[in-house]
Amino acid sequence: MVVTRFAPSPTGYLHLGHVVNAIYVWGLARALGGRVVLRVEDHDRIRSRRIFDTALLEDLDWLGFVPDAGRHPVRRQSDDQSVYAEALDRLRAGHHVYACDCSRKEIGGGPYPGTCRTRGLVEVPGRGVRVQMDPEEDSGDLLLRDRDGNWTYQFAVTVDDIRDNVTLVIRGEDLRSSTGLQIRLGGMLGRASPARFLHHPLIAGPTGEKLSKSNRDTGVRELRAAGLAPADVIGRAAAAVGLLAQGTPIEASDVARLFPNPG
Repeated sequence: MVVTRFAPSPTGYLHLGHVVNAIYVWGLARALGGRVVLRVEDHDRIRSRRIFDTALLEDLDWLGFVPDAGRHPVRRQSDDQSVYAEALDRLRAGHHVYACDCSRKEIGGGPYPGTCRTRGLVEVPGRGVRVQMDPEEDSGDLLLRDRDGNWTYQFAVTVDDIRDNVTLVIRGEDLRSSTGLQIRLGGMLGRASPARFLHHPLIAGPTGEKLSKSNRDTGVRELRAAGLAPADVIGRAAAAVGLLAQGTPIEASDVARLFPNPG
């Protein structure tokens, strides 16, 4: 059975870009006879806020997107930190894991060059933890836990997709570049065969940039306050990526019809 997931981060309010992702996630899952797991990705303890956590769940309920797991009770990354610690131990058993005290400024914008790989630093607060990747040309050695003690996105999401038995990852085009890295990391963690990945179009802002959680004119909360119904909001998001004609409302329970031949 196909298993996919909707995994927002509680670092801001939901906007139309999240609705697009929900349309693809629920639409393809239902068209393929699969399941949707809801997962709140609050691995970043510094930026995550409970007010956003509560709001995104309320907005998701209002829109009508009902997951098959992860809602009652809510599934949050912060609920069980031992899962990531155990995964880190699995990596230690078969791969070179090491402490790193390099700052972002020191690393620059390119792949991490392995500066701390052979320094033998002790893992203490204020130092990150990396694993040596092979091949390393495109990403360098992957950061697993940052200097603030947070599990990183790449590590946490890979561990979670294995734990949730996710077979189809559906996400925005902006995350395509991390696919190969997550597939390699999954294999290092013992996943026998990788999930399939589908990357959907993004909604662009007025100047061509990707929508962010600060775009008030596309926020679900703002659209609700303006009097739009859930079907209007979902229809607006679907139209923005070419799935529907402008002005056509659609209920969350009907989005599977937007994918008549999912293959």
